Amino acid sequence: MTRNADADFWDRARRHLVRYGGVFAPLIIEKAAGSFVYDADGRQILDFTSGQMSAILGHGHPEIAAVAAHHVSHLDHLFSGMLSRPVVDLATELARLAPGRLERSMLLTTGAEANEAALRMAKLATGGWEVVSFAQSWHGMTAGAASATYSAGRKGYGPAPAGSFAIPAPNAYRPTFERNGCPDWQTELDYAFALVDRQSTGNLAAFLAEPILSSGGIIALPSGYLAALKRKCLERGMLLILDEAQTGIGRTGLMFACERDGVVPDILTLSKTLGAGLPLAAVVTTPEIEDLCHDRGFLFYTTHVSDPLPAAVGLKVLEIVQRDGLVARAAQAGARLASGLRALQEGFDCIGDVRGHGLLQGVEIVADRSTKRSAPELGDAITRRCLDLGLSMNIVQLPGMGGVFRIAPPLTASDAEIDLGVDILGRAIASSV
Repeated sequence: MTRNADADFWDRARRHLVRYGGVFAPLIIEKAAGSFVYDADGRQILDFTSGQMSAILGHGHPEIAAVAAHHVSHLDHLFSGMLSRPVVDLATELARLAPGRLERSMLLTTGAEANEAALRMAKLATGGWEVVSFAQSWHGMTAGAASATYSAGRKGYGPAPAGSFAIPAPNAYRPTFERNGCPDWQTELDYAFALVDRQSTGNLAAFLAEPILSSGGIIALPSGYLAALKRKCLERGMLLILDEAQTGIGRTGLMFACERDGVVPDILTLSKTLGAGLPLAAVVTTPEIEDLCHDRGFLFYTTHVSDPLPAAVGLKVLEIVQRDGLVARAAQAGARLASGLRALQEGFDCIGDVRGHGLLQGVEIVADRSTKRSAPELGDAITRRCLDLGLSMNIVQLPGMGGVFRIAPPLTASDAEIDLGVDILGRAIASSV
């Protein structure tokens, strides 16, 4: 009998845990190493989502473990009014790496917290309070971040703050606007902002966007879109906040995904990948915006702001990514992954689309390619079969779309591990259709 069926474990889980979304996999995970997690039977499972899309160096990286162990015993947590060398060193390195004049950082714990701080900063700097984001967005579960999250979690919690607006994301596979048979994102963007202008009270503060909408179905903003979005913000005195929780620190084949369009946001938020699986986030902005917010009394005290332990981990993450050439590796491995997924697409009519950049790829599962009709039961069945075969996959089911697998192996994944994941996915589809 499998040890994953430990009756006492599951009974205590049922009685004592708050269920926070979805269902738990029917496994007890005992350890993780590299690109794999291991269940209670000792079975290895290839982790094709880097944990919660975060562990870009794989699980248990020895240098990360050594830094964390050192700081647990020497310098882990401080009063928020004190500074340590890891905090200043990480802020300095982020200033060196970030595009443009994004030179000042605040170090926090989660992506939601970073987006919350960024929104407060934008409101204080502009004097506005209206926030626009994509209708397929996910920016976090704290109040401000949740008000800019539209892909899930809006029903049953009362009204969002006044001035919360959404526009459609430019989905090339399912375009809303077309011209001569091609997606017409510029017309869509113009129309969307015309509607925003109609609804605005003249107090627009910020647009909060992901360069690739991950929980929204791996929708990559097309070439030129971010630049056009930045112009829309400038015309209205809004700040552009880019949430690179999942796309930052090399994941897409560039250090920051916004570099693909040559766009510098007013505020950049990082999390997930910055801590390589440990809780670390950052808000990075310009001296001008930080000076203005400081002069106006910007306040964002949290228990773990500027903690030295996660800062030291983040500094080591940046060192490893650069030293080991993992940005270029993400581009190379991502091309291999995408090629393998497209080969599967040629063999299975249920794969409607393959999209993404680097090691952040999406596979949309449909009933058939001609209608693009969604097939949620099939997507769920493939997910379960993948796990049976030793592959951890994450699928998001959204209204008006097929289920989309979010595939994000560690940047350290080998070619053999990439190929293994594609092979298992192919076998899972073959036994599910």
